[in-house]
Amino acid sequence: MKRPCKRLLLARMALMLLCVLTAAGLIWSGAYNVSALTQHWSPVFKLMEYAMRQSVRRHASQINTPALDGNGMANAGARLYERYCVQCHGAPGRAPETAALSMQPVPGPLSAAAHKWQLRELYWIVSNGIKMTGMPAWQAHLTEQERWEVVAYLRLMPQQPPEVQVIPPEDKDEHGQATSALAVADIERGRVALTQYACQSCHRIPGVVGSPIDVGPSLQHMATQAYVSGTLVNTPENLVRWILHPKRYKPNGAMPELGVSAQDAADMSAYLRSVDRGQGSH
Repeated sequence: MKRPCKRLLLARMALMLLCVLTAAGLIWSGAYNVSALTQHWSPVFKLMEYAMRQSVRRHASQINTPALDGNGMANAGARLYERYCVQCHGAPGRAPETAALSMQPVPGPLSAAAHKWQLRELYWIVSNGIKMTGMPAWQAHLTEQERWEVVAYLRLMPQQPPEVQVIPPEDKDEHGQATSALAVADIERGRVALTQYACQSCHRIPGVVGSPIDVGPSLQHMATQAYVSGTLVNTPENLVRWILHPKRYKPNGAMPELGVSAQDAADMSAYLRSVDRGQGSH
């Protein structure tokens, strides 16, 4: 019995050593692409996210959460969020600023944050930030009271109605390009465009690496569902129109205007329809 166990132990150690050497070789060679146009490999992303979650939970475990209901804390937090946070995280019905959309990893929407994290964990993140994500530590810039006010607002954000915005009925993008005169769509370019507009921060998208988040519906079956967001008959042209101007068709919806160009919208539409048929990247 001892000999097989010893062999199994040695085999496991050899496998672990091989994995370490492979990872070291990959890092040393520079082969791993750190471009923000390219997402992390799915195993790398999952490992980093798991490590981040475990770290936050451990370091925040001893924080005592105060009462967050009184003295207009959420209102004060909303003003702080508008000043410091909305540029990167957006708000219901409101997109982040352009620079934040293309960050990898994406500083996702916080409308579901209170469902994913304990309040003490949100406070720890606001206070300490997260390394290598662009999330800063606000401990040096906001008082303890102000940081709890931000948490109080995040707790109530899911109850906030989306920002209403009515877009004039013109089939042109913000660059003046008519949606009816699109070039041939590029499926692979569409996959990249989805990451550059941070679509994976709200939706689960086949072939696009992201957290298991459900702020918006899954985009897995865009070619076969009957309607686009329950509003437009699902045709390739209508999916392009929705991506370009969701507020035109659902002014009070949570989907924000992202400033997508007509060509990007056509490419994104082509990719979403292709993965439903098994043609896209996986």
